[in-house]
Amino acid sequence: MKSRQEVMECVAEANAQFYSAIENGDIDLMRSVWAEEHEAPDLVCVNPGWPLLRGRAEIMRAWSLIMANVTYIQYVLTETHIGVSGGIAMVTCEENVLTAEDDSPGFVAGGQVVTTNLFVDTEHGWRLWSHHASPVLMEDEEAEGTPDA
Repeated sequence: MKSRQEVMECVAEANAQFYSAIENGDIDLMRSVWAEEHEAPDLVCVNPGWPLLRGRAEIMRAWSLIMANVTYIQYVLTETHIGVSGGIAMVTCEENVLTAEDDSPGFVAGGQVVTTNLFVDTEHGWRLWSHHASPVLMEDEEAEGTPDA
């Protein structure tokens, strides 16, 4: 039986593997990060600007497209919190994202996304059940939408 600390470390590692798969364009790692349908029914994934993705096949197809079309992406995770109850874990965090918008060297755009990742404890370890990411409006974007007083 693992201690609470060991469980938290395993969940944190599973979460780190998810982001590593994206950053490195590693679809095989992404496949190993997500649960199988029999381990966690109704897998769901919500990425900013995308429709809700349901089911392992649809989710893997979308990640393949993302990885094939993103030249560079890096995540700096902040405000990470892990909660565990039995065989379910929830990781919430802020994704501070740096990404190349085109093939121009050195051109990088940034943004912030708040995320909830749900994991389920399987015979293969902690695996992703649900990923939900929502963009955060930056101050200058908020000001643009605010009428002048």
